[in-house]
Amino acid sequence: MPPLPYAPRFYDPRRIAYASELAQGTHRFQEPPREDCPWCGSRRLRTRLRAPDLLQHKPGTFVLAQCRDCGHAFQNPRLTPAGLAFYHRDFDETDPEGFADPALAVRRSRRRHRWDAHLMRGVGEPEAWLDVGTGHGRFPGAAQEVFPYTSFDGLDPTPRVEQARAAGRVEEAHIGHLADPHIAERLRGRYDVVSIFHHLAHVPDPRAELRGALTVLRPGGHLLVELPDPRCLFARMLGKWWLPHGQPRHLHLLPLRNLCAELEAQGCTVLVTDRRTPHTPGDLSAAVALALARVLPAADAPWREVPPTALQHTLRTVLSAVTSPLVDVAAALDVLLSPLLRRVPGLSNAYRVIARAA
Repeated sequence: MPPLPYAPRFYDPRRIAYASELAQGTHRFQEPPREDCPWCGSRRLRTRLRAPDLLQHKPGTFVLAQCRDCGHAFQNPRLTPAGLAFYHRDFDETDPEGFADPALAVRRSRRRHRWDAHLMRGVGEPEAWLDVGTGHGRFPGAAQEVFPYTSFDGLDPTPRVEQARAAGRVEEAHIGHLADPHIAERLRGRYDVVSIFHHLAHVPDPRAELRGALTVLRPGGHLLVELPDPRCLFARMLGKWWLPHGQPRHLHLLPLRNLCAELEAQGCTVLVTDRRTPHTPGDLSAAVALALARVLPAADAPWREVPPTALQHTLRTVLSAVTSPLVDVAAALDVLLSPLLRRVPGLSNAYRVIARAA
């Protein structure tokens, strides 16, 4: 008998493992809510948004709070270590950039990575460079074309960095966070440049991560940081559908002024701030893709108690094909609007800071 065109995996070992974990309840995945801002200590908080897991559709609702005084946005209640492990599991492995749906994988091209590396031309030829949150090492792999004599190392919380080393994109692979004093001490004073692209949003303590980054820099070394801009136009317009809001995996969204103030408080000199050119087109197409994924019949996933039937699977396939032009139109708008968004501060979806350590 030929196999069915779609055969749901009822006895997938991962489905059994998820069912066992979810049977214990999801309350243990979140800490008690805090009543003050983790950045400035103010108790004047407001709810910025509530959102489910729009990427993987795992169970749970998450709150992003915002401080009325300093503008820092943070997940509240925050995920516990068990929650971080649960919501990151089967996420990074789905796709090299962590997204199963290509419409949501707003990838930085190799050309863009080379441009990011060119930003550091003005500080000379670095001898050693650490890329933090490097993932599969695509940035250092491209940056080697700009700085062929620089030694690039990678740090990432996941084993992906070891795959980057095996692929020759980094020389040394380190797993963990710079907030870990053992890692920061082991790498103390080794690097001329530390780059952190969109990584601080994922860490439980961005301040500690920055301290660790400055620890591993040599005196006079340079820090390159890029982050989503929580004050940009599309963040306000799209709300939970703005991809960088990224619940439940984005724990913090730092306003530019807060990051600069913290770097200066830690003895750095801020050399460059840029709220225009770091923009990456994709806000509208990602929002449309997220909304469609929310209303279409759900795809199969090991955390679903019951897999979809063959009819549901077929219906999803047909509707996805019918609605995909909507994503294409939104993607075209993203590209058409990007020159304007890069010209006006506050419209770009990201910002960049270059600072020199003491």
